[in-house]
Amino acid sequence: MNGSRREFLKNGGCALGMVALATQMQHLGAMSAMAQKVIDSQPAVPADYRALVCLYWAGGNDGNNMVIPNHNDATVSNYTAYSNARGTQGLAFTQAQLANTSIAVPRLGGLTFALHPSLKRDVATQPINGTTIVNDGIHDLWGTGKLAVVTNVGNLVRPLTKAQYQSSAFQKPYQLFSHSDQVAQSQTSVANTQAFTGWGGRMSDKMTFDNNPTGLIPMITSINGAQLFTAGQTTLPLAIADSNTSLANVLNPQGFGTPPTGSNLARLNAFNALRSQDLSSEYIKAASHVTDLAMQANAALQVTQEVTVTFPNTGIGRQLKQVARLIKERNDLSVFRQIFYVQIGGFDTHTNQPANQSNLFIQLSQAMRAFYEEMIVQGTQNNVTLFTLSDFGRTLNPAGSGTGVGSDHAWGNHMFVMGGAVAGGDFYGSLRPDGTGTYFPSFVFGGSDDTDSGSTPRGRWIPTTSVDQYAVRFARWFGLSPADEAAVFPNLANFPGTFSQLNFLP
Repeated sequence: MNGSRREFLKNGGCALGMVALATQMQHLGAMSAMAQKVIDSQPAVPADYRALVCLYWAGGNDGNNMVIPNHNDATVSNYTAYSNARGTQGLAFTQAQLANTSIAVPRLGGLTFALHPSLKRDVATQPINGTTIVNDGIHDLWGTGKLAVVTNVGNLVRPLTKAQYQSSAFQKPYQLFSHSDQVAQSQTSVANTQAFTGWGGRMSDKMTFDNNPTGLIPMITSINGAQLFTAGQTTLPLAIADSNTSLANVLNPQGFGTPPTGSNLARLNAFNALRSQDLSSEYIKAASHVTDLAMQANAALQVTQEVTVTFPNTGIGRQLKQVARLIKERNDLSVFRQIFYVQIGGFDTHTNQPANQSNLFIQLSQAMRAFYEEMIVQGTQNNVTLFTLSDFGRTLNPAGSGTGVGSDHAWGNHMFVMGGAVAGGDFYGSLRPDGTGTYFPSFVFGGSDDTDSGSTPRGRWIPTTSVDQYAVRFARWFGLSPADEAAVFPNLANFPGTFSQLNFLP
């Protein structure tokens, strides 16, 4: 192949909106082999559709002010312990502020906990990014059994007690409390070494051929740029813009005009003709195949139906709206399994946490609620599960005081799981190793859940549920074969057990 043709194909490929597919050439041989395998064998497609949506809290959300004990029972962390730990510096909510947000937790004996007030449904309005919208959030999804809490989740190599954590003989996640390292570990589920693929990408590696054999787009899509979570060995993730860009334009070839006419049409025809030549080369065949898929997908997205529910015009609202659009086009795109990544940042709240976290939770809650309502309209609420993930939690001990009060980097954190298939209205987690028979951390500075001892413990919870244990529950519901679990979650064998405390999904 001469140099000018090579440059033409290269430039043409880069012009596609699906630039990630057309330029990651190191994967194209494997993609071509998979495509040929599909042509040769045509596996049976699944009988249903399922999707996972990973909503990432970038910066490390403060779970201690998201899920708050609001009872007086002495056997489990209670409101008094919470208030004593945070009230003096101004980071604790009063019980009056929590009055309409309390929830009874069946798996913790009916004890009441409260969700952050900005997550509740209310008729009041809140200003967000210059607009005023009704705070119609996710709190009441708890009462209808569509929202669950998974407690004290974090990066682990293997289960750790406090004594083991404080001993140099036991392996801990590398670079604890570092943003970049803990983001990487939560997105790869590998906490003992650096990894270059994410657990979402590895699931796609194992499942694409059997589940989306004729899919026009990859199984995994990010609405927030390139992410480690979406990277696989043979998976080419799709990265597209949020709903400010219509689906008709996310994959549209650039540089040929819309519609192409005159010389632009001639260039497009020449580009298409060149892609049909030299197909004896696996490298060129793979490049042409990927570009073909991009153009077929683009054609399928030229006529789409808009979502029904109104989403908030916020960053996370627009991302989830774009996810909802793609789910609505699942049949035209010939996909039966999809994984999505969206992200909301700003949770590194060392200062000004009360106002900042409240604003973020309003955005988060309203976007999640709109997404769930749209899934009901589409009839897919039982087929789509949204879950949260974050770098780490934050210290129970506040940083600073007054209006500028915040919190610092910690470890274990609480997560939300939302969907029609979720056994919601309850808490889930692995039991604490102290024999108390519960899995909610004890709000005791220097206690058995705190990494620290001595005169200045901060309240940094040692996780009782690893990312591996949390993530594999989604993988099993999604349809990952048990034989592939070890490849997707390399450290899962370090956490033996039946996961009976993590049955928030069937």
